[in-house]
Amino acid sequence: MTGRLMLLDTASLYFRAYFGVPDSVRAPDGTPVNAVRGLLDFIDRLVRDHRPAKLVACMDADWRPQWRVDLIPTYKAHRVAEEHEGAPDTEEVPDTLTPQVPVIEAVLDAVGIARVGVADYEADDVIGTFTARADGPVDIVTGDRDLYQLVDDARGIRVLYPLKGVGTLQLTDEAVLREKYGVDGRGYADLALLRGDPSDGLPGVSGIGEKTAAKLLAEFGDLAGIMAAVDDPQAKLTPSQRKRLTEARPYVAVAPKVVRVADDVPLPDVDTTLPRTPRDPAGLEALAARWGLGGSLQRLLTTLGE
Repeated sequence: MTGRLMLLDTASLYFRAYFGVPDSVRAPDGTPVNAVRGLLDFIDRLVRDHRPAKLVACMDADWRPQWRVDLIPTYKAHRVAEEHEGAPDTEEVPDTLTPQVPVIEAVLDAVGIARVGVADYEADDVIGTFTARADGPVDIVTGDRDLYQLVDDARGIRVLYPLKGVGTLQLTDEAVLREKYGVDGRGYADLALLRGDPSDGLPGVSGIGEKTAAKLLAEFGDLAGIMAAVDDPQAKLTPSQRKRLTEARPYVAVAPKVVRVADDVPLPDVDTTLPRTPRDPAGLEALAARWGLGGSLQRLLTTLGE
């Protein structure tokens, strides 16, 4: 056991499982369970390879929180399948994945793996809050680069970024971030804000790409330093950069709250200890039979029991 807390960006991982495992993997009644079994295989491999002491499956209780949309209306707008008044919008998800999510939740609960989602917050925010409160090292498993902002060598916080399944992971620390992006974890959120992210509907600052953003951050320290430079005639900004940053002031004023993960989510009181035995053996046995979870579940249970 490493003493580490492992936080799973669960949706990121079951999306990868869904697209990485053939949909010919089905329950006895013919229902696809490729995401369910793929995720169980992922968790098994992660526990075997990294031996965390604690594990939390972090969930999207709201994948597109209204408080973020209020600040930047384009936030994830292209992913909305159906809008709902007073409730989270429905995300565009493959038809055969949606029914698998409740099965995933039921299996995790029966195994006894802590599963946490909080109303009005994304899984990223749950991860950010667990990380802020952690009193030891943390491994964050995600296919979402947004969480690079949490990397902190001094606290032993790193991101395990899947390159192929979860057998090949990029162990992302500050050295990796500096090599790839020219920033550390703290600077990554500012880089992402300036650069923008079409996959999240974040426009960024027009004309400021990743390399330019990294250079500006190296020169002026952080976003506040860059914006202070806009008002300083002596600052080393090109006329074009000064003009674009000036025009982007309304975006820059609100974007930090959208881009930075929350660290003050009201988390429930949960036992994050890695389970040795199933919390609900009878319920788990019924789920295994109903959904044909077979070797995927057995391998995970064996690993947890070791």
